[in-house]
Amino acid sequence: MDAIDLSLVELLRGNARLSYAELARQVGLSAPAVHERVGKLESSGVIRAYRAEVEPEAIGLAVTALISIVEDSGGDTDDVLEAFRRMPEIESCYFMAGVESFLLKARVGTIAELEQLIVRLNRTPGVASTRTGIALSTKWENRPQAATPPAA
Repeated sequence: MDAIDLSLVELLRGNARLSYAELARQVGLSAPAVHERVGKLESSGVIRAYRAEVEPEAIGLAVTALISIVEDSGGDTDDVLEAFRRMPEIESCYFMAGVESFLLKARVGTIAELEQLIVRLNRTPGVASTRTGIALSTKWENRPQAATPPAA
């Protein structure tokens, strides 16, 4: 990735709906050249997806929880991960260093729905225990950091 690719990534992270013409104007290239570069960024996996960022409460997801998972020593990590993937309430899953094996970010409509999710998680083969924190409010999330070129 060169400086122009980094600029394109930054611009698209700020507004993925920018046209190729607008991207081209901002980086000083032609629209076809920008189209080709963005295509390469997509095919190489640098750009993984384009999404609409929505207000969770507006779509009925008023409760955000961070759930730490301690994996059972006899559990199969791949099976546990597949079980998590099948739970649509789980928005993010991080593999952790330390006592907890995973940290999940879940969104649900109500505390009752969160309780049901926690029960399902605790019944998942390979899960030894859970610990849950409920977010009282979201100050910010998904704040992009400045893109930096990968180390050579």
